[in-house]
Amino acid sequence: MVARDRSGTEPNGAARGAVDGGALYVVATPIGNLQDLSRRALDVLDAVDLILAEDTRHSAKLLSHFGISTPCRSFHEHNESHQVAGIAERIAAGERVALISDAGTPLISDPGFRLVAALREQGQAVIPIPGASAVICALSVAGLPTARFCFEGFLPARTSARRRRLQALSTEQRTLVFYESPRRIKQALADLAAEFGHHRRAALARELTKIHESVVSGTLAELHVWLEEHEGQCRGEFVIVVAGAPPTPEDDDRLSVSTRNLLRELIEELPVRQAVSLAARITGGKRNALYQQAIALSDTGNEGPADE
Repeated sequence: MVARDRSGTEPNGAARGAVDGGALYVVATPIGNLQDLSRRALDVLDAVDLILAEDTRHSAKLLSHFGISTPCRSFHEHNESHQVAGIAERIAAGERVALISDAGTPLISDPGFRLVAALREQGQAVIPIPGASAVICALSVAGLPTARFCFEGFLPARTSARRRRLQALSTEQRTLVFYESPRRIKQALADLAAEFGHHRRAALARELTKIHESVVSGTLAELHVWLEEHEGQCRGEFVIVVAGAPPTPEDDDRLSVSTRNLLRELIEELPVRQAVSLAARITGGKRNALYQQAIALSDTGNEGPADE
């Protein structure tokens, strides 16, 4: 059975009753610059009955800055499983609860999965209030392909486990995004270079949206050297964006199977050069390779109409 949310919007002043019953609002907060907190997020945080915060002391500064006095409760990875049932009961009884993390969008390398899963299973409303995300922020300025990417969160702290994880990811062709702490950033870059290759392109984003924000791009080896030469940059929170692995010969062979089938159909109806031109537009493949395949297919009996 598919669990469905009741439709609704955020509570904001007179519109507070827009949701029929309780709801959980998953609210994104700034990753640095407080001006990145949306008007909608402010309205929700001010109107809900309870705010669940990863660190109440940290979040108190944010809430106080905006004059929000909503009651706040600690909700983190060590107590989440014990609180899910009680919070779900409050929401089922009609209360509105907001979930925030220390920074950025909740559940992205932060607690909240168990609560959201339980509420969705019960058919309770779970409403996203979007905003800042370090993953998306870093991708937008990295200068690397973003059409397909893979977010890996924090790498393992132990060197052996980290190297094993990176070895498993070394052939991943999507752009990769990692979080890393200042204490391990240099070793993480060294391990990335060792497993992915020193010449793999990457970008290192530090303290995004904050006063000392910096984004440096280059090869993995160059970024490691840069950090060694700029010790003062080894502070703050880091996002590492790494280009995906290039296609292997085996990948090219798999691709040629599909293009061969396409070419076989095209050259039955079109001259070879037109078939190749159309196949190149459809697949993005190289014309020379497609032409050679078309000739080979024509030689095996799929000649199609003669070239004009």
